[in-house]
Formats: sequence, C-alpha cells, structure tokens
Amino acid sequence: MDLWELVAREEIRQLIARYAHCADTGRFGDVAALFADDGVLETPDGTSHRGCDAIATFLGGTKVDLSATTARGWIRHHVSSLQLTVPTRSDASGVAYFFVITERGPDHWGRYRDRYVSRAGRWLFAHRRVRLDGFAPGSWIAERRGRDSA
Repeated sequence: MDLWELVAREEIRQLIARYAHCADTGRFGDVAALFADDGVLETPDGTSHRGCDAIATFLGGTKVDLSATTARGWIRHHVSSLQLTVPTRSDASGVAYFFVITERGPDHWGRYRDRYVSRAGRWLFAHRRVRLDGFAPGSWIAERRGRDSA
C-alpha cells in the first residue's frame, strides 16, 4: 500500500467521525459541508437530498423532531466495521455499520454505503446511502416511522 492511500484512508476515517460528531451535536451546517457541492444523502425511505442546502434542511427537520419527542433531545451514533476501498487518489468507497442511542437507550441500527471524492485536497461525501436494519420498540425512530407512514 502506498503512502497516499494510507493518508486517504485516515482522512476518510476522520470524515466519517466528523459526520457522527457533528450530527450528534446538532451542527447540521457542518454535516452538510462534509458533502461535495453535488453530494447526495439518501435516507432509509429512499429519498435523496442533493446538495449542501437540501441536506442541511433535511437534517434540521430531524433535529426539530428529536427535540420535540424526547425529553433531552440527544443522540449518539456509533460507527463500526468500516471497510474502505481506495482505488485512486480522488475516488473511494466504503461500508460501515451504525448503532444509535438516545436517552431511551438503543434506538436504531443499520448500514452506511458511501462514495467519497477528494476535491481541493479534502475528502468529502459524494453519496451516503443510509439503510436501516432495525429499531427498538418504543424508540424515537419507531415513533417517527409510525408518524411518517400514517
């Protein structure tokens, strides 16, 4: 493995960690800035949010919903089993598992499937596909999914 690939892998790991930490602290403008200008966040319902403004707007709505339906409004994303493929200096892909906790305890879990691009020396999300594998009964996401399907 060449040095450039090791550096790329570490920068992508930091990108993924920044996403989780910024999302968990409600800094959705900062989350959106982790995407390329034409980047896409694809949510579990199959909806695609393209571009930083659309992503920030969507995430802001999630924050309002979480704050309105939980007493303390905090959330923590735990990301694991990251597997990266870095074929070039400017394109990469990855998969990982996530597990989310709120004040109620375990909430939901699933997988990320990502494509990354390096632009102006900075790795960004080109596409983040979020897939939900499950959720706990009585969890925030269970209640939200129930409202969305009603």
